Amino acid sequence: MASLTVRQLDEAIKASLRLRAAENGRSVEDEVRVILRESVGARRVTAGPQHPSVIQSRNARSGGTTLPRVTLIIGGGIAAYKALDLIRRLKERGIHVRCVMTRAAQQFVTPLTASALADERCYTDLFDSQSEFDAGHIRLARDTDLIIVAPATADLMAKMAQGHADDLATAILLAADKPVLVAPAMNPLMWQNAATKRNVAQLARDGVSFIGPDSGEMAEANEAGVGRMSEPAEIAATAESMLRPQGTQRLAGKKILITAGPTHEPIDPVRYIANRSSGKQGFAIAEAAAHAGADVTLISGPVDIGDPSRVNVIRVESARDMLAQVEKALPADIAIFAAAVADWRVANAGDQKIKKAQGGMPKLELTENPDILAMVSKLKANRPKLVIGFAAETENLIANATAKLKRKGCDWIVANDVSAASGVMGGDRNTVHIITSGRTDSWPVMTKDQVADALVNRIADTVGKKA
Repeated sequence: MASLTVRQLDEAIKASLRLRAAENGRSVEDEVRVILRESVGARRVTAGPQHPSVIQSRNARSGGTTLPRVTLIIGGGIAAYKALDLIRRLKERGIHVRCVMTRAAQQFVTPLTASALADERCYTDLFDSQSEFDAGHIRLARDTDLIIVAPATADLMAKMAQGHADDLATAILLAADKPVLVAPAMNPLMWQNAATKRNVAQLARDGVSFIGPDSGEMAEANEAGVGRMSEPAEIAATAESMLRPQGTQRLAGKKILITAGPTHEPIDPVRYIANRSSGKQGFAIAEAAAHAGADVTLISGPVDIGDPSRVNVIRVESARDMLAQVEKALPADIAIFAAAVADWRVANAGDQKIKKAQGGMPKLELTENPDILAMVSKLKANRPKLVIGFAAETENLIANATAKLKRKGCDWIVANDVSAASGVMGGDRNTVHIITSGRTDSWPVMTKDQVADALVNRIADTVGKKA
């Protein structure tokens, strides 16, 4: 084999190698070895279809990314732990993330953790010899589509407002020519301080965008008020809307009705019948539909999830409550019934708490709840053009879901295995099968956000064809 050294390469190739090596925290020689190993080991993957975000993530790591890019600056505060979840949620939306941590942030979370989640080196030092040989702070400021500061402490925002550049984070922000999204997090008294208000006003005049802070309990004991960092899901949704403001409004002008979560059927004032549905899948679909431009009404049973942005959320308790709100929300162009509605309720629910008695257990008489999916599917007037139901099964998944499609009269059934071994109930991942008349499409394991995006895209394709 002929001998080849880096010195023999063209200057343009050597410059590209140096840049790639710096990005990955390797020497140029080691980077060449990695490239050769990847080239020799490259092979076609034939194990089955993959979700587009999986393919895009691989492209991002190989340097051929077409993904939107975010530089995430993690400030020093207890809310830094939320930034780790934010990394995951951004990646779920097909966004490439590169992390920068301040020295204070490293007191709460480690660069190694951020690197592992982002699948890329985490930058921490303005005077890093491996990256600053090519003005790394300028590259990190420019080689991105959006800069997110989360959490943004009072100190970090003060430095931003005054134009300081005494560490890597502030140097990047001062050199930035891209949009900046700031998620403040601090004690309520610090947020209300006149100095912080002046700095926020100055940053707003400079064109910086803000999300939050929210109101709630603080990390400190007996502290509450405005100062909590916005939830990662909300920040990720806002970032996505900034990165993809146009071209994704595929459902603009469409009215979509979605149900989610469980229902609680009272036994007495303190007890109820329920199921393990978390509502995560239905909420994810609502958020994806809103991002696609739809006018979304989400009717949810009792869940512990914040309202998605740009969605009209109606909270209910029982199946009958949900039916009443569904009827009020009609007409709609599309209806998606992701709620796990209880099939039965107690016919003789007590007005007072039922007490133990010597006569044994009280007799609970059950009666059937209204079948919301079937009722809407079989409407003669105001029936949505596309009605989608969900089938949560623990056995004979496809057969039971196909039978449900015929019995209910809906257009599609989204079937998933909710047995204990699947981890779907309450979990963050899902494996679904889309069943229509005469056809079943099985999708790979995806996050519930990815399932929502894929489902909304399929809905948009179908609605577009019908139009």
